[in-house]
Amino acid sequence: MAIRKLRQFVGQIAELVETNTREADLILRGSHALRELIQVDDWLPDAYSQASPDRYQQFLLYADARQRFSVVSFIWGPGQSTPIHDHRVWGLIGVLRGAELATSYERDDNGTLQQTGDEIRLERGAVEAVSPTIGDTHRVRNAYDDRVSVSIHVYGANIGAVHRSTYPLDGPPRSFVSGYSNEALPNIWDLSKEAHHS
Repeated sequence: MAIRKLRQFVGQIAELVETNTREADLILRGSHALRELIQVDDWLPDAYSQASPDRYQQFLLYADARQRFSVVSFIWGPGQSTPIHDHRVWGLIGVLRGAELATSYERDDNGTLQQTGDEIRLERGAVEAVSPTIGDTHRVRNAYDDRVSVSIHVYGANIGAVHRSTYPLDGPPRSFVSGYSNEALPNIWDLSKEAHHS
């Protein structure tokens, strides 16, 4: 079963979180593991890749029991985008299907939010990192107006429960907690179907 790829990835991230306290190491080694996971698009269950016509979807695929990390799928319908937002923890974004456009922001000396650099295009297989130390505020959108894009994200917390902010250009920051679009998790632990396939 292809879901074993997700289980193996979860194990790799768990080991990194257990053995590395330096964010730079987590990002470097976690990026490599995420690149491997998204290399072949044959493991994400259909239930966690469904777009909504109303807004992008964030499906929880796995959350560490101590909330040290979580893995989610982001499903972008045609033309959908996030507001400018932060994360407050380290995060990795890997594009599984389609493509995304990301624009980074930071506050200048006057506290005004400014775009930093050009919008970047993340094609299938690309991995990008965010964190409060390397740049944490961005806006992301589906690069396509006529098809769905899917990305896999890993965060250094239970991201659906983190108190974060959006940043309207015409007003003060707004607090939010994202939650998740799904009620049930994929079963990555049933090894019975794999027992005799070695």
